[in-house]
Amino acid sequence: LHQRPEYNVALSEPVLDLTQLPAEVWPDGNLPAGLASSVQPLFSTDFYREKWCLDVDGSRIEIALDLGDVKAGEFAEPICELELELLRGDTRAVLKLAKQLLSQTGLRQGSLSKAARGYHLAQGNAPRENTPTTILRTAAKATVEQGLEASLDLALSQWQYHEELWLRGDKSAKEHVLDAMGLVRHALMLFGGIVPRKASAHLRDLLTQAEATMTSAVSAVTAVYSTQTAMAKLALTEWLVTKAWQPFLDAKAQAKMADSFKRFADIHLSRHAAELKKVFGQPLGDKYRDQLPRLTRDIDSVLLLAGYYDAMVAQAWLENWQGLRHAIITGQRIEIEHFRNEAINQQPFWLHSGKR
Repeated sequence: LHQRPEYNVALSEPVLDLTQLPAEVWPDGNLPAGLASSVQPLFSTDFYREKWCLDVDGSRIEIALDLGDVKAGEFAEPICELELELLRGDTRAVLKLAKQLLSQTGLRQGSLSKAARGYHLAQGNAPRENTPTTILRTAAKATVEQGLEASLDLALSQWQYHEELWLRGDKSAKEHVLDAMGLVRHALMLFGGIVPRKASAHLRDLLTQAEATMTSAVSAVTAVYSTQTAMAKLALTEWLVTKAWQPFLDAKAQAKMADSFKRFADIHLSRHAAELKKVFGQPLGDKYRDQLPRLTRDIDSVLLLAGYYDAMVAQAWLENWQGLRHAIITGQRIEIEHFRNEAINQQPFWLHSGKR
């Protein structure tokens, strides 16, 4: 879902003509001298577009079907997109129409624009790499509500990015998709003291259905293009765009949402650290695997909360817990105890009460 200016200009030949762009796109209102003759195309998009206009709940929406390809030198990949553009009215109408379209299999909510794909091809079309979730960075004066939005936006970005990789043949990306879906749940739990569960009940139900599809013995194409997965991702998008939690907040919760995310982060970092120390303070023998869901949730929560502090220090603190998680998953008993001891003896990197 994007909001940006777009300029459609009819050309007599497939050659860039910067003089056709409106004056508003240039810093001083004029095309810089020599620019038109110095720019060279990095990539091209060549596609056939078929359009329909619909009225949905008083809003005007254009549906565009684009079929063709994007090319850069020797590289190319197909374009097969259905774009919804709000010409007039409310964004909710676009989401409603998208929901109707996704009731049929064969569609998914993509994240790579034609330009993004073109730039990637122009840079040599190197294989895209999996990117584990990194510490969330938010504005210094962010509110708790903005922290919630940033957390879910990060999870959605991770979901969409790795879903694309999985579809392109990288089987290892599937686990990152599932991790991103888990991050959505953990973010909802992190803010659950303010946002009641009933506010996200429908979203969580759809996530459960999507996770069941993802973990079944089906191909990436079948899983990603399933109605369950598509609806869950759209529901998360809608929940974010419409701020669907707000109608469920009383005056006290609204005040908490307007409070400092930094203060919220410090409080919850201490709580999650205390929980980790309580659970892993002593060796657990054969019961480590039972604590994996809790450990994963706490790690995700720290990733969402630690952004106000030095990245290297915070990451070093996290790495011991991440190392413990990996050792538990892979069954490395010696490594489990090594990382457990390192992790529980770490000092807090955040503002805390002074208790160690």
